[in-house]
Amino acid sequence: MTTLPRFVVLALRVLLALIGLGLVLGLVMSVPGQIFGGPDDGDLSPVRWPVFVALELAVLCLLVVVVCTWRLLTMVQADRIFSRDAFRWVDAIVLASVGVWLCMVTIAGTVSVFLYVTPELRDPGLPLLLGGLSIAAGGFVLLLVVMRALLCQATALRSDMDAVI
Repeated sequence: MTTLPRFVVLALRVLLALIGLGLVLGLVMSVPGQIFGGPDDGDLSPVRWPVFVALELAVLCLLVVVVCTWRLLTMVQADRIFSRDAFRWVDAIVLASVGVWLCMVTIAGTVSVFLYVTPELRDPGLPLLLGGLSIAAGGFVLLLVVMRALLCQATALRSDMDAVI
């Protein structure tokens, strides 16, 4: 089997490290600053805490995805990706992605319901954007489930090939 070239692995690790750093900064500084740092204009004040909690949980889930992807990259580099050990990392990615999707649905639902309960007529752009992102995230989770099934089939085939050889 061929493994990934060293420069590809290095580039992916640098990218994952930058994404992880950005997520940690978002978790600690950006999300709290955006939700609670501005003036209390009263417009979205009632939904600040649910949105804050959902955003923080989503960022934590994304950090889990970065860590698990780093581990899977290590397994690919060592040509061990088609083993049973890879499934716990892939399962963690799928579960964390489901967590991100649930957080997105929570945020979209909370903001959308609040915006349309107010007496003023609102532009539907934000709820449509949040709903579209929630649908896209759901599609991504389903894609991950399909990719996990493909990994399962490939692992079984590799085990059969190893038994024959």
